[in-house]
Amino acid sequence: MADGPKILIVDDEPNIRDLLTTSLRFAGFAVRAVGNGAQAISAVLEEEPDLIILDVMLPDMNGFGVTKRLRASGYTAPILFLTAKDDTEDKITGLTVGGDDYVTKPFSLDEIVARIKAILRRTMQDDEDAVIRAGELTMDQDTHEVTIGSEQIELSPTEFKLLRYLMLNPNRVLSKAQILDHVWEYDFNGDAGIVESYISYLRRKLDQFSAEPVIQTKRGFGYMLKAARV
Repeated sequence: MADGPKILIVDDEPNIRDLLTTSLRFAGFAVRAVGNGAQAISAVLEEEPDLIILDVMLPDMNGFGVTKRLRASGYTAPILFLTAKDDTEDKITGLTVGGDDYVTKPFSLDEIVARIKAILRRTMQDDEDAVIRAGELTMDQDTHEVTIGSEQIELSPTEFKLLRYLMLNPNRVLSKAQILDHVWEYDFNGDAGIVESYISYLRRKLDQFSAEPVIQTKRGFGYMLKAARV
C-alpha cells in the first residue's frame, strides 16, 4: 500500500470509487473508499485522513451534512466535494459549511489529482508560527481561536480562512480575484459576490469590538486589513 498522504473517497457509485482509488494509488496516495455518510464519519474517526473526496448526493445523508458533523467534531483536514450538480448556490453552500474545493461530474482524473496536490501543498506548507497577530487581532491556527483585544470571536470555517488570508497580508490591498483564489480556490465562474458577502460577515463580527473599521474597502481595487503585522 502507498505510504503517501491518506485520502478518503466517499461515493455511493462503485465504479467511481474504483476509478478514483486506482488513479490515486497510482499517483502515490494511500486510499480508502466508502459508500455512505455514516461509513465516512466512522472512517475519519478511525484514521483521520489527510483529505476527503466527498460526494454530495449520498444515500443516507448528503455531503453537506457529513461535513457539518465532521467540522463540529474538530476534524480540520481539507474536504473536496464531488457532485453531478453544477449549481453556484450548491457550491457556495458546500464551501460555507467547511468544504475546500468543488469538482463536478464528469471530471478529469488529472484535474482531481492536481487539485488534491494543490490543496495538500497549501495545507502542509504552513511553516508560519501557529499564532498570527495583526493589530488587535490574534489567530491561533492550531485551535482556530480568534480574538480581537480580549474578546473571542466565533467564526465559520470559511470566515476563518478569509480572515487568515487578510491577516497574513496586513496593509496590502487584495483583489476579489486574489481572495477567491487563496480562500476558496475556485473562481465561481467569475462571480465575486461571495467575497463581498463574507467580508460583510467578518465586519459585523469584528467592528463591534474595534474603534475603527478592521477591514477597509479600496473601491475598484479590493480590500485591506488595516493593521501592523506583529
